[in-house]
Amino acid sequence: MPPRKAPAKKAQKPKPATSSRSAARKPATKHAALHTASPQWERVDAWLKERLAGLKRQPALEKRAATVADLLVAEFPDAQCALHHDDALQLIVATILSAQCTDERVNMVTPALFKKYPTALDLANAPAGELEKDIHSTGFFNNKAKSIRACCRDIVERFGGEVPEAMEDLLTLRGVARKTANVVRTNVWGYPGLTVDTHFARITKRLGLTEQEDPEKIEVEVANLLPPERWAHFCHAVILHGRKTCKARGPKCDACRLVPHCPSAFKES
Repeated sequence: MPPRKAPAKKAQKPKPATSSRSAARKPATKHAALHTASPQWERVDAWLKERLAGLKRQPALEKRAATVADLLVAEFPDAQCALHHDDALQLIVATILSAQCTDERVNMVTPALFKKYPTALDLANAPAGELEKDIHSTGFFNNKAKSIRACCRDIVERFGGEVPEAMEDLLTLRGVARKTANVVRTNVWGYPGLTVDTHFARITKRLGLTEQEDPEKIEVEVANLLPPERWAHFCHAVILHGRKTCKARGPKCDACRLVPHCPSAFKES
């Protein structure tokens, strides 16, 4: 019998050529080096890290935010917290008092207040009616006194009389939300953070950096546009700019150096 022939191999289809460009292309990552490469990234609280990780980069808005931040550094190089304080406890109390009240008024009240009640225990045990009288001129004194006493009781009973440093712990204190926690962490311990008050919310919206109304959503969206090491100064400078120039009523666009970068310029009276 003649030898059997080996079965012919099926011709393999040629693989499509891959260009070096397509081979190097990687899926776009949502969370990029603007934040993770920052020397301050590890000090950002876990809640904010998680939310930033879900946002995409916005190069055009990042450029606008960086330009605005540079201009504000030139205008307010020494921008810092306007509430006078010596430690974390004093700043928590001052921040609670600042609700619906000017910082100037709070700074008039707190020297005597902290001399009379130097510790969290003293404030927690302030006699009924006495603390209210001491802070009367800041407005809403009954609610503020209630918040101060409750917050200080938590500090005494759960943290040995010392204000906790971790964001997660600060937020367990009665009367303390992210705004107050960010104020304390940023100004006492140097953590990166954004304090969203009425000035900051108004101006970042006018600048087109956010369209949000909720303070926490504003914090996340604006934080997404700048590296963490710029957050604190940007926040203080924006607030000062709001008090000086970009007022709620009658913003002074004629005197504003941010006009070329502000989509709301000359549109509000």
